[in-house]
Amino acid sequence: MGFNVAIDGPAGAGKSTIAKRVANKAGFIYVDTGAMYRALAYYFLEKELDSDDKEKIIEACHDANISIDYQEDNQQVFLNGVNITAKLRDEGVGKMTSLIAAIPEVRLHLLKLQRELAKNHDVVMDGRDIGTKILPDADLKIFLTASATVRANRRFMELMEKGFPCDLDEIREDIIQRDYRDTNRAVSPLKQAEDAILIDSSNMSINEVVGEIYGYILDVVKGNPK
Repeated sequence: MGFNVAIDGPAGAGKSTIAKRVANKAGFIYVDTGAMYRALAYYFLEKELDSDDKEKIIEACHDANISIDYQEDNQQVFLNGVNITAKLRDEGVGKMTSLIAAIPEVRLHLLKLQRELAKNHDVVMDGRDIGTKILPDADLKIFLTASATVRANRRFMELMEKGFPCDLDEIREDIIQRDYRDTNRAVSPLKQAEDAILIDSSNMSINEVVGEIYGYILDVVKGNPK
């Protein structure tokens, strides 16, 4: 049985960045569940499916084979054998992801693979419901958050550095709307697990957050959980 670290939190909280660095520091495998959902969202958009057409979304799920591999220590996401990693951060994909994540059949399509990875390897897994639904028995659960304003500023800077035109107010409004959808959806809503440790990174650096989580891992290994 692997050692499992579950990191949950709202959009733009830096879960993926933090999870990758924690996994690297601990020598664990990083499983980016958000990327897996984004891969499905990208697939649906490519097929020009509407998020409201649940029957077609559910049917299309069965034709989407998603896999994760590593190349030079960088995670790569493959959809039906094609590397689509560079396509996953598009804003349209992000919006579609939030919408399809509420569909039970979409979640079940990915659940088995995620749990198998966690069963056989030491993993750090991040998402919206890892500690509450995917890995309820995880050895360590973290709920990582930050204010909507801070998260919007981070996303704005990220997009600007990549040369993508964007509007800060629109990004912030989109984050607020996604928070509402994620926390109020009927299926696996975003919420902090009762035994999760809350970390607000609004005034913390990436290294500070990574160091704090790694410290918790060491505490659990030593048998002294917080």
